[in-house]
Amino acid sequence: MTDTPDTDANPTEPQAPTRSGFVALIGAPNAGKSTLMNQLVGAKVSIVSHKVQTTRAIVRGIAIHDRTQIVFIDTPGIFTPKRRLDRAMVSTAWGGAKDGDLVLVLIDAERGIRGEAEALLDSLAERDGHKILVINKIDQVKRDTLLALTAAIHEKVKFDETFMISALNGSGCKDLMEYLAKTLPEGPWYYPEDQISDLPMRQLAAEITREKLFLRLHQELPYASHVETESWEEKKDGSVRIEQVIYVERDSQKKIVLGHKGEAIKAIGQASRKEIAEILEQKVHLFLFVKVRENWGNDPERYREMGLEFPH
Repeated sequence: MTDTPDTDANPTEPQAPTRSGFVALIGAPNAGKSTLMNQLVGAKVSIVSHKVQTTRAIVRGIAIHDRTQIVFIDTPGIFTPKRRLDRAMVSTAWGGAKDGDLVLVLIDAERGIRGEAEALLDSLAERDGHKILVINKIDQVKRDTLLALTAAIHEKVKFDETFMISALNGSGCKDLMEYLAKTLPEGPWYYPEDQISDLPMRQLAAEITREKLFLRLHQELPYASHVETESWEEKKDGSVRIEQVIYVERDSQKKIVLGHKGEAIKAIGQASRKEIAEILEQKVHLFLFVKVRENWGNDPERYREMGLEFPH
């Protein structure tokens, strides 16, 4: 008599279904949206600076938690638009919120709901969809202040869930990720497992240089600057040669970007090259040029480069 294999001895456990979905991050300028996305994705995919309004186009950061792929849409801070560029950024932000399966509304605990945060909550009250309140920078305020702030926000808008976090040190972020992972719908993943952003590398490299520009010159240079990657050449030795142009609106701004004896642009280039090389994991030769293009803020081509709709 031959032995028949025992089919029940090692039953293969059925794998849980995969889940995926889009999570929009919205909030007033400098509420910490880009810092939070970089914390949740575990890599730098969005420009972070202490000067408000640094995210211009929607960046999708992609994180995997358990069997869920979470695609984050990072939006420009919602604020009262004054210039054409501002209007394009705000309409992009609200468009991103509409695209999300879930909307994370980020409030800065230190600032509370004064000014732009209050206007944001007022406009959210009329919008449908799954809204999750995320109160950031909780390490900066007392517990009583946090509880009073939470109560005041819930009086204005009904939220499905509330999380209290510090995007900078990661406190509370694990609970938030677990909630997102179990709440998003079942479905196939949108992107390959090892991809962290759908932003093309040329554009990400330009964003990095723009960030270094802000960090170096945030006092002297307003938002009248824009960076484009003009050429990207893979060399035979495995390195990459990148040429970028920094556009400003006036000659006086060009002098600021160059700095005394070229010191400013040299420092910006070194910092940017180092970070791009770390992301690419290859040697980078970065060449920066500064050009004056008056009124670039009204040029539709520049908006296309940034992934924004040109407002008429």
